[in-house]
Amino acid sequence: MAKGYKKKKKVGPVLLLFVSFAVIIITTFTIFRYWVLIYDKYQEKGELKEKLASLKDKEEELEADVNKLQDSDYVARYAREKYFYSKDGEYILKIPED
Repeated sequence: MAKGYKKKKKVGPVLLLFVSFAVIIITTFTIFRYWVLIYDKYQEKGELKEKLASLKDKEEELEADVNKLQDSDYVARYAREKYFYSKDGEYILKIPED
């Protein structure tokens, strides 16, 4: 009877050891998973910052174009250059660029 009692006492610490290892492994896995998520979000943040800077630059360019298009002389010159509109008596010659 004494031998059976000793075996039951040894099962408790072994079971506690396995449960402890399981908790440690699960905790480590969870922490690793969250670190991966945080790293992905950090990279996405960097990409979005670059995209934001690019969009702000484009916005500034478009605002400059809007301001230029409010000038009638600029609009006339732009239309003549881009769409080959001419004044009365003007001839438009396109010279190829090398």
